[in-house]
Amino acid sequence: MRSSTYPFVLIVSCAYAFAPEKKFVNLFPPVCKEKNGDWSFEGWRNIFASAAISAVIFSSPLSSFADGQTKDFKLPPIDFKDKSRCILSSSAIGQANAARDKLYDLRECKLSGQKAAGFDLSGVIMTKTDVSNVDFKEAYFSKGYLRDSNFDGADFTNAIVDRASFRASSLRGAIFANAVLTGTSFENADVENADFTDAYIGDFDIRFLCKNPTLKGENPITGADTRMSVGCSAK
Repeated sequence: MRSSTYPFVLIVSCAYAFAPEKKFVNLFPPVCKEKNGDWSFEGWRNIFASAAISAVIFSSPLSSFADGQTKDFKLPPIDFKDKSRCILSSSAIGQANAARDKLYDLRECKLSGQKAAGFDLSGVIMTKTDVSNVDFKEAYFSKGYLRDSNFDGADFTNAIVDRASFRASSLRGAIFANAVLTGTSFENADVENADFTDAYIGDFDIRFLCKNPTLKGENPITGADTRMSVGCSAK
């Protein structure tokens, strides 16, 4: 966020402070106080405090990058005693920040060919998981840990894969048509024959994806050229 945003935030805060109470809902506490035509010390103090907080918020790196590109995570042991663990189930909470009532652990589960279209799978943890040929159309994978797993032939059409990591996973022949792939890492992933047609990928992520040596081939279902579907220049 550019620094030009800061004055705007300050102006908005002051506008709410001076606006007549009957015309506006008081969404923010007043930061600009005026006494006898002069701005009080408290008013100036609150203005500078608000400006400082705004600067921190708008100048901080986007959280989407922090999640998808994080190298290492410390994961708890797998609870193999939980017989109901290996089930594709949609979150009832529906939080973009992957909030769940308990850890959604699908590590080492065999789920090939199942249906999960429209499911909210935010916060899911997968390692050595087989979800090949699974229907993930319009599914949500916010903050998904999707590493070292088999996604071959999976269909992510219109899915939202936000701040997720496919590190070292196999995505051969997967379809990401019109999917949102913000802050998502494909580091060391096998994306041969995958289709990214019309997928929304950030400029930073595209640069990394275009360097992936497996970004080649043609999707067997859609016929799309894998490298061209991302928008990478021809080698």
